[in-house]
Amino acid sequence: MVRIGSKLLPGLACAALIVAPALARAADFYKGKTVTILVGFSPGGGYDAYARAVARRIGVHIPGHPNVVVQNLPGAGSLTAVRSLDATQPTDGTVMAMFNPGLITQSIVEPAKVQFDFSKLAWVGIMTPDFRVCYGFGPKGIKSWSQLMHGGRLILGSTGKGAADYIDGATLRDVFHAPVKQVLGFPGSAQQRIAIEQGELTGDCGSLSSIPIEWLRDHKAHPFVRFSKQRPSDMTRKAAFIGSFAKTDDQKKLLNFLDAANEVGRSLAMSSKAPAARVAILRKAFVDTMKDPAFVADMKKERLPLHPLPAEDAQKSIGAMIKAAPATIARAKKIFEG
Repeated sequence: MVRIGSKLLPGLACAALIVAPALARAADFYKGKTVTILVGFSPGGGYDAYARAVARRIGVHIPGHPNVVVQNLPGAGSLTAVRSLDATQPTDGTVMAMFNPGLITQSIVEPAKVQFDFSKLAWVGIMTPDFRVCYGFGPKGIKSWSQLMHGGRLILGSTGKGAADYIDGATLRDVFHAPVKQVLGFPGSAQQRIAIEQGELTGDCGSLSSIPIEWLRDHKAHPFVRFSKQRPSDMTRKAAFIGSFAKTDDQKKLLNFLDAANEVGRSLAMSSKAPAARVAILRKAFVDTMKDPAFVADMKKERLPLHPLPAEDAQKSIGAMIKAAPATIARAKKIFEG
């Protein structure tokens, strides 16, 4: 379901003020060019699916109608891709990236390790917040919070510490002392799914949209806990809100901090060095793509949830995280360190 309401209009209005006088120049610039969407993970995962879906249509809405391609650049939980925006990629407005928003949280709790300021990125827009869940797999898989906490066990995979799925699993283990083991080093979710089917892993934590639809349809995947208070209509009611298990204010503040990056979700961002006029043009192209009937139909066909939000929402979420209490950040750091 696409939800583009009044919340989207302010960003569009601001973009229009900048875009109007620059349209002619932009048409000349983008004509004959190739716009690249970097994906910080290997092909076949959820981020890859979203990037390829938007790549098929956004070029229609960019003046000059450039070719738009997807390039997979996995590494360091997608940090390699996001760092390349300022370091090695063209900064002329022809490169965007889609990456794990859990890195935003890590950049605040472990700044020396990440060495990247996400607040300075030129955000293009959010395709959907990340509605994240943990699930057990197969007939013997975990099906409820109670089952996990009373004799159950989860073996989860991840690309590495700092990745969103790692944070989710570590939150279960470190905040609630759930019996969770995490296996690191997977290049992406596609490889983790193979490990789940082969029994090496017993479940996963991740975006609801990343769970294969046939796993949900055939009741192979059992989402039992969710990280966002909001429950989209396509999420089972059996996925309990993790905040309901928090017993102290400190736990609630910690969970809110850890979930904030999920609001950034499946988003597109550009280098901080990209020209402002071209950023505004791509923001408008993003908004127009989100309303494009052909794009919406394509997303429905691929069963990819679409809840578009403006670039400003990403900036607000990051701003709120930066202002978190030092004690909350210190507690979150322990989760990242494992």
